[in-house]
Amino acid sequence: MAKTSRGINSLEHENPQILIVSGEDIGGSAHWLSRWEAKRDICRRVDLGMWDAPHRNTWVNKLNLAIHRANGPVVLVAHGLGCVTVAWWAEYEQPAFCDPVVGAMFVAPPDVDRPGRDERLARLGSCPRSELPFPSYLAVSRNDPSCGYRTALSLARDWGSHFADMGEIGPIDAQNNLGDWPEGERLLERLVAAYSHSVHSGSRTIVHTAGKWQKSSAGHSPVTDWTRAV
Repeated sequence: MAKTSRGINSLEHENPQILIVSGEDIGGSAHWLSRWEAKRDICRRVDLGMWDAPHRNTWVNKLNLAIHRANGPVVLVAHGLGCVTVAWWAEYEQPAFCDPVVGAMFVAPPDVDRPGRDERLARLGSCPRSELPFPSYLAVSRNDPSCGYRTALSLARDWGSHFADMGEIGPIDAQNNLGDWPEGERLLERLVAAYSHSVHSGSRTIVHTAGKWQKSSAGHSPVTDWTRAV
């Protein structure tokens, strides 16, 4: 895949586009992701398709195309198998830190340590565990049967994500009647605000410390703070 690097300075003074990367067909307005998309002009979903029989390279290529078509800074909101797709995108593309993806939110990643729980997961291959080159949150419910809590914690450590323990709220999906899921929206707002702060302050990178992402002139990679995010 072709790599494009515009440099962090070329992304300044732009609002990041929010791309929704769901590993399932989120359908109509019942899903909190659909509600988020409807509320924000800068938010749109990436239609990965092939929901019952995903193909890793096809999904990664579709995500890569959507990121490049954004032609500017991007915040990713990944759900379920979409989390693994984002990890594979970073593994294949090897993007520069915060260019063009300036942040990501991972919600209810699949239990990659128990792939038999979702036969679709095997089609994506083993999940990359390298530290990701952008700030991120990983949000998980303690009693979501599709998302192993310990596995999610391990993924957050490996990816360098801030682990957001949402408590026992059940599955984070449309069937759980979460509405707009305001707790999740606060995490998204923090990511967007951190990027905006870095632009206005002249920062070249962002690091995570004491529960929020802050600027760093030294260009350090993210540091994870293991406290509850909300």
